Amino acid sequence: MTTTETLTWIGIGLAVLFALVAWYVIRKGRAREGEHVFLASRLTKGNRIFPSQVMITPTSVSMFKPQWIGKLEESLHMAHVASIKIDTNIMFSAVLIETTGGQNPIILHGHTKRDAVEMKAVIEKYQTEYYRRN
Repeated sequence: MTTTETLTWIGIGLAVLFALVAWYVIRKGRAREGEHVFLASRLTKGNRIFPSQVMITPTSVSMFKPQWIGKLEESLHMAHVASIKIDTNIMFSAVLIETTGGQNPIILHGHTKRDAVEMKAVIEKYQTEYYRRN
């Protein structure tokens, strides 16, 4: 085999490897299914490769953070949400969800202001429905 053929095979191998890594990153970063799923922007710190996601259901608020191997998942029951704070900056917002137990709050970085306001409204709506039933 000549040097040119060897370099060609190395180039093909690197292209295939790059394509596989790109496919993996896209697959792990895709949005979950659900009515109220909010995906953080890849332009923010901590979300560049695998953006975090927030899924709000009538009974819980869940944060998912994909990782190279596995994922970090944190869930909070609607009855344990004490307060919601929105910190808006020039481009993106941070949402801080505090718990009734006073434990570490869920901090969500890299969402648009519109998404942050909608998250707060959805959580408050579901909390109102939850406490009306109970």
